Amino acid sequence: MDNKTKILDIAMNLTRIGNWAADDYQAKRKRIELFLDQTTECINSIDRSSFLDPFKKTFENFLREYSKLKKMGKEGPKDHLDWAESMMTWGNILTHRSRLI
Repeated sequence: MDNKTKILDIAMNLTRIGNWAADDYQAKRKRIELFLDQTTECINSIDRSSFLDPFKKTFENFLREYSKLKKMGKEGPKDHLDWAESMMTWGNILTHRSRLI
């Protein structure tokens, strides 16, 4: 799988996670945690050396935020809707910025 496909896969996972959290975080917590782990595996499998500067900066910002969001997601976010919105926002950002890969 190439990097662009992996980024789009990550973006789709973030959007799914965000939707599940917005619908009912507690009821879907196990699924959310599973997808967070799968998303992390996908992130770790990416070859970042091929990224050009515009996307590289976006991805570095994403990685910083994702580590915080993942931790919150595992602990149980204080504000589920705010957390869900952040996940969906990053899904949208990665989807749109993937054209720079």
